[in-house]
Amino acid sequence: MAAVRRYDILDTPPDGAYDRVAALAARLFEVPVATVTIVDEDRIWFKATHGLEGVTEIGRDPGLCASAVLTDDTTVIPDTLLDPVACSNPLVAGPMGVRFYAAAPIITADGYRLGTVNVLDTRPREISEADSATLADLAAVVRDQLELRLSALHVVRAEQERRKAEEDRRQAEEQARRRAERDKEAIATFASTLQRTLVPPALPAVPGLELACHYKTASPQEVGGDFYDVFPVGGGRWAFFLGDVCGKGAEAASVTSLTRYTLRAAALVDADPTAALKALNTALLLDAAVGTRFCTAVFGLLDPAQDGSFTVTLATGGHPPAYHLSPAENGGVRVEAVRAKGGMLVGAFAEAAFASRTLHLAPGQGLLLYTDGLTEARTADGHMLADTGLTGFLAQRSAPVSAGTLIEDTVALLDTLPDTERDDVALLALSVPTADAAPAGITTTAHSAAAPIADVFVGQENRRP
Repeated sequence: MAAVRRYDILDTPPDGAYDRVAALAARLFEVPVATVTIVDEDRIWFKATHGLEGVTEIGRDPGLCASAVLTDDTTVIPDTLLDPVACSNPLVAGPMGVRFYAAAPIITADGYRLGTVNVLDTRPREISEADSATLADLAAVVRDQLELRLSALHVVRAEQERRKAEEDRRQAEEQARRRAERDKEAIATFASTLQRTLVPPALPAVPGLELACHYKTASPQEVGGDFYDVFPVGGGRWAFFLGDVCGKGAEAASVTSLTRYTLRAAALVDADPTAALKALNTALLLDAAVGTRFCTAVFGLLDPAQDGSFTVTLATGGHPPAYHLSPAENGGVRVEAVRAKGGMLVGAFAEAAFASRTLHLAPGQGLLLYTDGLTEARTADGHMLADTGLTGFLAQRSAPVSAGTLIEDTVALLDTLPDTERDDVALLALSVPTADAAPAGITTTAHSAAAPIADVFVGQENRRP
């Protein structure tokens, strides 16, 4: 019970990372119901459910999860009606009529069992030893996610305390007091961001700006390492980032989670993009669970102007250049690669340096960010699309630039390319509509296949005040 309290996970809001584990378990085992549960003193609490709507907890009576958590091995009950303990469980004896149950315990590094990852079916069945090992691996993914969540919180809190100490030395007692209050608010905000998913389910509505995104993993069997986000940082300013963690699978996804949480938290303390990348670099190097994994990232800050344009500050850490698209005199667009000299890989070197560049985003102009899955995609002749191919494609767009159209066109380009050796692809586009383009409001779109099953298109409006 002390270990459960240590992770501070009970009664937290839904989290996409754990929901994905439950959904993945259901798909892998081809069962209608899968859950991630934490065992409390007097209840079984559901952190994630797939196919079990409206159930958040059940009593801790002898039966399924309460019995499975008592062993280090995977528990398999081929037919619950033949099990003297499981047969009386409400999920078995009730309307749901569970007939098959298997669970793997979520075991901490110091040997405590917090709960279980479960798969349930309404018909009796058997599973192989390999299936049991797969279920145990999913439980290990949940454990790693819990560890990363706790580790990220510790790292950011340590960084906040260091900044507070420096501020106390430089400023008077009143300034230090205000700083402490801001730090307290930042930590509280960061704690809430830990519950968010690896990739936001929808982009926010930014006044005066059109946003669009696309995310698709290379394979439905693998979890991708690409990430992006857009969020406010106060004073009418907005921050955004996009990047790529080295590798794929559950470990890369765990690093992606740490990366996204750390960048959000760092921006709340200091919105300067290079400072955010430095904070991420420190977090990745300090976390032993990350190992030798690193990432590339581009982090930007949007500062709105009175004329409807935006000043954009971009910092890069080993990431491919962004592309700035602006109307040309011939009715097409002028394409400029936005490169900041320098900008090393994030999480690879303790003394890594990061560079930034400022540009002006005026009405009719747009900005495209992407991961290398786009430029490394192979054309029909076997060659990579590369920077030259992407530049040529973007130069064929028409003005004024629309973020939604830009993403749709780029996705259409990817759909024409062969699927061989395809990598994960994340796209994020920003554009400033012209005065006559959207008199009723600005549309924010999200075009995503991060699930991945099929592309989904979501829209929401942000009307000008």
